[in-house]
Amino acid sequence: MNKVKIAVLVSGGGTNLQALIDSQKSGVLESGEIALVVSNNKNAYALERAKKANIKTVTFLKSELGSQEAFEKAIVDSLEENGIELIVLAGFMSILSENFTKKYDRRIINVHPSLIPSFCGKGFYGLTVHEKALEKGVKVTGATVHFVNEIPDGGEIIMQKAVEVMPGDTPSTLQKRVMEEAEWIILPASAEKVSKSILKERV
Repeated sequence: MNKVKIAVLVSGGGTNLQALIDSQKSGVLESGEIALVVSNNKNAYALERAKKANIKTVTFLKSELGSQEAFEKAIVDSLEENGIELIVLAGFMSILSENFTKKYDRRIINVHPSLIPSFCGKGFYGLTVHEKALEKGVKVTGATVHFVNEIPDGGEIIMQKAVEVMPGDTPSTLQKRVMEEAEWIILPASAEKVSKSILKERV
């Protein structure tokens, strides 16, 4: 079986990338394999994680390429060169244009640190999501993996997992628990689910 080649797009520490790498080793992710890690930040620690796992890395900076269009073209060229069939956004801090998301319809997945449709959309990323959840006083939050379309956090939901909010939680403690109890579980599981369906389509 030719596994589905996956590219993971990163900007920072790469904890979700690590969860995906670990899931390959444990057999959770078996229909796909990470063939490429793309970063828009040359200091992203995620690049180190990829190197340790012997995964090819490339970095593209919008500031050097001059425009969103040139930036996305560089990514697309790299994806095509490496035969990528599935894109996973793992803390990728750059919004992708409608042209890009249409080109890869139902081939891009993203993990978001809340139960969509709560605390999502433009401007909701990182700690902000958890700050807003705590401000609102919700008792349950969680994470969502969804397909990516032209609307931020607007694509069809693939998986969700709930996480309880504890008394005395801070945005940081909540963020950590949502990662450990939800993101790191449903992102690899979703990557496997979508990879499996891509394999079926190939037949």
